[in-house]
Amino acid sequence: MPSIGSATSDTCTSIRSVSQRRAALCLRALVVSVAAMIELVPGPAPAHAIVVSATPEMNSAVPPGVTEIRLEFNSRIDPQRSRLRLMRPDGSEAAIRTESDAPPNVLAGQIDATLPGRWTLDWQVLSIDGHITRGRLPFSIRDAAH
Repeated sequence: MPSIGSATSDTCTSIRSVSQRRAALCLRALVVSVAAMIELVPGPAPAHAIVVSATPEMNSAVPPGVTEIRLEFNSRIDPQRSRLRLMRPDGSEAAIRTESDAPPNVLAGQIDATLPGRWTLDWQVLSIDGHITRGRLPFSIRDAAH
């Protein structure tokens, strides 16, 4: 027959191992919970489309004739849902011959710019993050005499 001291020792060992198992289970649950929370925290969202390069440059003066229009963005854009609109100095709209083979982050085309004065390019793009971004790029066509 076991003595009272040994029964107490076995009970304490038993209690300790149950406590250790509970602690291990709690620790495991905590680690899994933290990992799940880290996984659920959203990372940086793609930014709206921002112009990183423009031709002609904003407020520049270019010679008359065939002029390249090119807007390069920091992310892909949807060319089917994006547009360029060019206003001449007299307020009329100028046609832009768009390039269908431009890179996925570029809107590009050409115009026949013969009217000297301040022109305004209005653009609107749908970026890959689903947001529409708009902007305006003024530039001038120099007088043919200059």
